[in-house]
Amino acid sequence: MPSPSMSGVDRRLFLSSLLGVTAAAAGLSGCAGSSAAADASDADAPLATKVPSGTSLKISSYQNVQQVQFKQAGFGDLPFKVSSWANIGAGPDVINAFRAGSLDVANNAGIPPIQAHFQGYDAKIVAIDITRKPNYLFATKPGSDIRTVEDFRGKKLAFSQGQAQGVVLLRALKKAGLAYDDVQLVPLTSNQFLTALQSGQVDIAPLANQQSPAYLKQYGSKGAHVITTDVVDLLNLLWAPASVLADKAKAAAIAAYIPYWAKGQVWQYEHPDVWNREFYVKTQNLTLDQAESITSLANKPLFPPSWDEAIKWEQETADLLAEGGFVKKFDVGSLFDHRFEGIAAKSVPAEYRR
Repeated sequence: MPSPSMSGVDRRLFLSSLLGVTAAAAGLSGCAGSSAAADASDADAPLATKVPSGTSLKISSYQNVQQVQFKQAGFGDLPFKVSSWANIGAGPDVINAFRAGSLDVANNAGIPPIQAHFQGYDAKIVAIDITRKPNYLFATKPGSDIRTVEDFRGKKLAFSQGQAQGVVLLRALKKAGLAYDDVQLVPLTSNQFLTALQSGQVDIAPLANQQSPAYLKQYGSKGAHVITTDVVDLLNLLWAPASVLADKAKAAAIAAYIPYWAKGQVWQYEHPDVWNREFYVKTQNLTLDQAESITSLANKPLFPPSWDEAIKWEQETADLLAEGGFVKKFDVGSLFDHRFEGIAAKSVPAEYRR
């Protein structure tokens, strides 16, 4: 891990070098799952209208969210076999799983596909849910006197380049008029944020809304608090390796999965009391009050028939990362597989289309 005293420029060089080595190593170990083997003609072929018998998918389901959703919503059997539900959520972990061939489709935010492209891995976005309300807030270490984003100047900030938390932080800094070199970005993955806060390794870390109640319960009496902003991470998406999408049977299965994914989110939004009890209380060990405080911040799922807004936002995000030297500038249009555009929107009631 680099020293916290490292300059912003040196830190970005360290991150780029580290990611390059990681990508190269993963590429060697996971070449069987590499998208380099994809047949471009198959990747562009029209989607099959029926999933071939015997088709299976390996699907991410962080903290078993999908299984709980589908069970409570009473969806029954999917039109394909799920060979594994992978408890994987963080973007870097998903990319590694894609490379290793242990995952076919995943649910992430907008930044992991950008990071995958930067690492030379070809994967495509196949479904989009628009997020209008913030899913993240900034938590301080215990005893902190930081109250606004402007107070981040000169502070140590937990930063995950390949995850949603990273782009939320960068967008918040830009809105506050702070340059990257005005702060100390400490490269961590999101699963290290809480420990880094507790130990004082960082002054600030972006936490998901559902993480903050437990953190404040433990450290609020010691001076930890949260800072809210109106910065959103616009995209909640499904994506898959290009090599998987070039497989006609798997592409058809993913197209069949998208409506379940969309309807599951709608069901969760419409049944907060059930979700609080069956997910947050029973599986996440939160109190009902904590669960309700999280659900009150929930986004209404919105599935756009057109991906124009999503592409624009993704381009802005990629450009923001490029400005900081975290990735090279590129056209994000290559990240979207338009064969799947509109599938999610068509599967939900009109009030959930945007």
